[in-house]
Amino acid sequence: MSAGLWLALAGGLLGATMAQAEGVVAPSDVVFEDGAVAVSLTGAPGNPENGPDIINKGSGNCIACHQVSALPDLAFQGEIGPPLDGVGDRWSEAQLRGIVANAKMMFDESMMPAFYKTEGFIRLGDEFTGKAHAGEVTPILTAEQVEDVVAYLLTLKD
Repeated sequence: MSAGLWLALAGGLLGATMAQAEGVVAPSDVVFEDGAVAVSLTGAPGNPENGPDIINKGSGNCIACHQVSALPDLAFQGEIGPPLDGVGDRWSEAQLRGIVANAKMMFDESMMPAFYKTEGFIRLGDEFTGKAHAGEVTPILTAEQVEDVVAYLLTLKD
């Protein structure tokens, strides 16, 4: 492959990546107001159909701590956090987005992990190695996954 073709391809891929990221709010740029995040992290609504996969043993693993009656096939649902049944009636979209992104912004004593945070950690480890983390920190959930979880949670009505 010629150098010119290689550069054109690399430039095209970089442009596509930048276009994809355009409109996505970076974790460090999320604006919390009383724990809520009014603006979509992606600029688009989430897909509630993707929520159960994320809530299950996926990246979010929400059921490790929460129960969701709407998902009875998910085994070993947790009892540490409050049940998610009716959460769509109790919290607004902005409040749910804030809670999923970083629950400590609303509930400072929360044990819930900050799913969309990349800085301000104390003693961040490198998975299960016992060593300090090196390099860039990526959020547990992507902006799109946060929006998908929020869209799903909004469907959980009493």
